[in-house]
Amino acid sequence: MRILDGLAASLLGAALTLSLPSAASAQGEPSWQACIGATSTPDDRVSACSSVIDARAETGRKLAAAFCNRGHGLTEKRDLDAALADLNEAIRLDPAYPCAHTNRGRVYAIKRDLDRAMADYDEALRIDPGFALAYNNRGDAWAGRGDLERALTDFNAAIKHDPALAIAYGNRGYLHYRKRDMARAIEDYSVQIRLRPDVLAYINRGNAWHDSEQLDRAAADYAEVIRLAPTDVRGWRNRGMIRLYKGDNKGGLADYDKAVQYDPADVFSWNNRGQAKLRLGDKAGAIADFRKALELRPDLSTARASLQQLGVTP
Repeated sequence: MRILDGLAASLLGAALTLSLPSAASAQGEPSWQACIGATSTPDDRVSACSSVIDARAETGRKLAAAFCNRGHGLTEKRDLDAALADLNEAIRLDPAYPCAHTNRGRVYAIKRDLDRAMADYDEALRIDPGFALAYNNRGDAWAGRGDLERALTDFNAAIKHDPALAIAYGNRGYLHYRKRDMARAIEDYSVQIRLRPDVLAYINRGNAWHDSEQLDRAAADYAEVIRLAPTDVRGWRNRGMIRLYKGDNKGGLADYDKAVQYDPADVFSWNNRGQAKLRLGDKAGAIADFRKALELRPDLSTARASLQQLGVTP
């Protein structure tokens, strides 16, 4: 009876950039600060940038920046059509504004219109050949097209131009993971975590530790996911898998209890909790979990085989 790993390395994707024009009359105003502030929530950014735009006091690049940053907030809210309208306006006001081209490219990338996304990233880099984030985002688009070598070239360029751009290390780490070069993947994920730790970085490094058969280190990274995001099923599910691999069936069961609590549709966790229960002598509980896994995914051969081995009709 087999444990399902359910692991998936994830590309971090591209990122948006805030537009920060040079100082001008509005820069000290609260609405302007919230419009351009790196810590503003998407809702606050949209509201603040709208105030700047509606005041009709700015022109040129300052007005373009307000539209660009409102487009940033709308993209984060996944109001993509409204974001696209704002970014189009930012580019109309200032065609040589690389941040606006990069952010519009991100909207196109989310819409899976990679040709337009690439065109915008190319234009941003034509205007500013040292724009690290545009290289990162174009690398994301190349990866989306399946061209991993060009993606790697762009991620390398992003890191060259901005060695502190954490997302570029994460994305390059993903490409190394895809190529099964775990040592380089772990190295890049580790730099990303040092620069800007987040849940996905720990998940991805944990997966690379797992595939390198360094289970204690994998478990430590999944534990950090649980600490940072206690309701994220991936931390519980992945650590539970490691615990079952190591024979800690009670610990694995406890983790999978949490996993199915936070995501009742997680077929991997139902299957693996069934394995934990079976190992602990709870045959009835195991049968119920395998049946739940099959209910969620009728073609799940491992759950079907487990039930058949128990002499139970799936």
